[in-house]
Amino acid sequence: MVTLPSSARSRTRPPRVRGSLAFAAIASVALGFSWFLPWWQFRLLAPQYPQGLELVVFLYGLGGDVQEVDTINHYIGMARLEDAAPLERAWSGWIVAGLALALFAAAVVRLRWLPIVVAAVLPVGFLVDTWLWLHHYGHSLDPEAPLTLKAFTPVLFGEGHIGQFGTRASPMAGFWLALVAVIFAVFSATRPRAPGPTAPPVRAAPPPGPAP
Repeated sequence: MVTLPSSARSRTRPPRVRGSLAFAAIASVALGFSWFLPWWQFRLLAPQYPQGLELVVFLYGLGGDVQEVDTINHYIGMARLEDAAPLERAWSGWIVAGLALALFAAAVVRLRWLPIVVAAVLPVGFLVDTWLWLHHYGHSLDPEAPLTLKAFTPVLFGEGHIGQFGTRASPMAGFWLALVAVIFAVFSATRPRAPGPTAPPVRAAPPPGPAP
């Protein structure tokens, strides 16, 4: 019987499979780390604010000039910004951690396209959820507010206007890092797989010899 060397016996996965898992691991780490970074930026521009006002959106909350923007929004009857997405903010850490683990687990069990789907859930879900909250806030204005505006939806991409304010919205590092995770998940899912083991050929039994 031929005995394989210990180095050969330790190779439990073909190189292509190990490369696929490496891509999946990078995607999982990128997805998890994106939680710590800002995802989106909104800027309000007006003559009385030459430097502009900035809102920075994290998955777990808001940063920037939140109080100043809330004061302005009060005059048009808009709700407080920090009241938006309470469940999303409270559960964001668990959601990101679960998706990162699910992405890598899907690659380990070689569910080919599932890592891409899992990685895409976070950035796509963020865009959809943010747009829905923007729509809700712009269409739930207090009719008794000092200033009356028609219902509107603040722009999620690019430039827009709200009353006398110009607005500008753009993605930030966390969102781009989540897209990097999707790209590496694609690399993991589309990496060519090593061929599986082939069964040894079956030899036909020799014909029986002549009877004695």
